[in-house]
Amino acid sequence: MTEETPILDNHLHLDPDHHRGIDAVRDFAHVGGTHLLVVNKPSWHLGVEAETGEDFRAVFERTIEVVEEASSELEGRAWPVLGIHPGLISRLVDDRGFSPDDARDLMQAGIDVAAEYVDAGEALALKSGRPHYEVDDAVWAASNAVMRRAFERASDLECAVQLHAEGSEEMTEVTAWAEDVGLPAHKVVKHYAGGRLEGPIPSVICDKDELETAAERGEPFLMETDYIDDPDRPGAVLGPKTVPRRVAWLLENGHEDAVRNAHIETPALVYGIDTEATLERP
Repeated sequence: MTEETPILDNHLHLDPDHHRGIDAVRDFAHVGGTHLLVVNKPSWHLGVEAETGEDFRAVFERTIEVVEEASSELEGRAWPVLGIHPGLISRLVDDRGFSPDDARDLMQAGIDVAAEYVDAGEALALKSGRPHYEVDDAVWAASNAVMRRAFERASDLECAVQLHAEGSEEMTEVTAWAEDVGLPAHKVVKHYAGGRLEGPIPSVICDKDELETAAERGEPFLMETDYIDDPDRPGAVLGPKTVPRRVAWLLENGHEDAVRNAHIETPALVYGIDTEATLERP
């Protein structure tokens, strides 16, 4: 059945300039992967130390370029997810001397620029979130304000937001914030999630136990590797072949409904994409 079903990795990064880039896409495709959501790498990883929102354009446009290359290697296609990594706030405040409010304003301006690409049809969704590590109250408040800006822009655009945030099984407060500005809870995705999460749609990291939990729970979910394509951290997170291999494992264990859920139904629900119609088998 892996030859018949679309296989989507909901969250990975590609670095065509410093590491594997398109070779990682070929690895994914070689073992049956068909669709990718490629999230821009943190801006400072690409040498961008932003002073204004406009400075993030170089990051976004390079991501769009590599996504176009990735699509040419896939039997399905790839889409860009663009935004501001929430860890930037610590880099701005701790390393560059920004106040939390000034860091908030810069990051919100970056979200606004990312939203322009979604509005133009050049990106599928936005990326935001808040630190997954302990920060002081002012940085936490500023980070939440950035995330809320992403919800506002996504509501205007009727697109999804992928969140990088703390580990949790309960984030209903966050989806309530989204709903307060008109963004439905199913348009909020928690990246690097476990198999059980209340509030956002979980994008489940491809640990077998977590996938089994998600499969048995029966609620909408996605699958991801969070492949980071970083030459300094070659073993970090999971490799690009993992999602197709986990799909095969799920099918071998009788979870056909869960595979359809994660790779056809939930992508349609969250992003409005049709992974079957965009699939061209030879």
